[in-house]
Amino acid sequence: MTKTERAIREIEEILKVDTRGLTIQELSERTRVSRITASIAIARLEGEGVIKVRPIGNCKLHYLKK
Repeated sequence: MTKTERAIREIEEILKVDTRGLTIQELSERTRVSRITASIAIARLEGEGVIKVRPIGNCKLHYLKK
């Protein structure tokens, strides 16, 4: 399993539990990967329609779709 695949699984699990929405920085810290790897994982999840993104000012909050 690659780092990105591991990050994808972990991000899905984190967003199932924490429904308030998290930034890329918060997700990268919780999965212990770089922001770049977290961004790639998030982009894949967003492309697959698994997560939704809500921009707030400079930040983007990421949520798991129900």
